[in-house]
Amino acid sequence: MAAPEASVPGAGAFRQVGRLFALAGTVLAMTFRRPFQVRELIQQFWFIASVAILPTALVSIPFGAVIALQVGSLAKQLGAQSLTGGASVLAVVQQASPLIVALLISGAAGSAICADLGSRTIREEMDAMEVMGVSPIQRLVVPRVLACMAVAVLLNGLVSVVGVAGGYFFNVMMQDGTPGAYLASFSALAQLPDLYVSELKALIFGFIAGVVAAYRGLNPSPGPKGVGDAVNQSVVITFLLLFFVNLVLTAIYLEVVPPKGA
Repeated sequence: MAAPEASVPGAGAFRQVGRLFALAGTVLAMTFRRPFQVRELIQQFWFIASVAILPTALVSIPFGAVIALQVGSLAKQLGAQSLTGGASVLAVVQQASPLIVALLISGAAGSAICADLGSRTIREEMDAMEVMGVSPIQRLVVPRVLACMAVAVLLNGLVSVVGVAGGYFFNVMMQDGTPGAYLASFSALAQLPDLYVSELKALIFGFIAGVVAAYRGLNPSPGPKGVGDAVNQSVVITFLLLFFVNLVLTAIYLEVVPPKGA
C-alpha cells in the first residue's frame, strides 16, 4: 500500500509550489475575463506607486554610485577607464534596476497586499464573496498583480535614469573621469536589447511579487499571528524567486543576444 501523502518527505512543500503555480495560471487566465476591475486597478496602482517611488529613487542613487565607483576602480587598474560609463550602465540597467524595483515593491507593496488579503481571509470575507458568486481572485488578486507589474515597469525606467546619473556624477567628480568618455562609451557597449530585457525582467518580477503576496495572503494560518507570518514568508519567498529567475533570464539573454561588437 502506498504511503500517505503527509508521510512523504517534502510533500507539503511540493503541494504549496503547485498551488502557487495554479494561482499564477488562474491570474493569467482571469486577466482577460470580464468584468475587468478598472477602478480597483487604478486604486492599487496609485497605492503601490505612492509607497514605492520615493524609496526606490533613494536606493537607486547609492546603488548606481557603488557600481560606478567599483567598475571605475577596476577599469582604471586595467587601463580601460574610457569604458567605465558603458560597463556601469550595463550593470545598472540589466541587473541592478529591475532587482531594486522588484525587491522594494515586494517589501513595501507586496507586504501590504499580503496583509490586506490575509486579514480578509481570516475574517472569512473570501468565503462570503464565493457564496455570492464573486471570484476573489478576479475581484481582488488580478488588479493587484497587474498594478504591481505596471508600477515595476515604470519604476524600472526611473531607477535606470537615476542610477546612471548617480554613477556619472560620482565617476566624474570622485574618480576624475572624463564626461565625454563616460557618455561615449554608452554607444560602445550598450544596445537597445539591454533596455528591453530590463523592462521584461521588471514586468516578470512585478508579476512574481504580486502573485506570491496574493498567495500567502489567501492562505494564512489562523489568527492575526498567521497574517504576520504570511507577510514575512511572502517577502522571503519573493526574494528567493527573484534571484533565481534573474539568473535564468540573464543566462538566456546572454546566449540569445550577442554582445555589441562581437
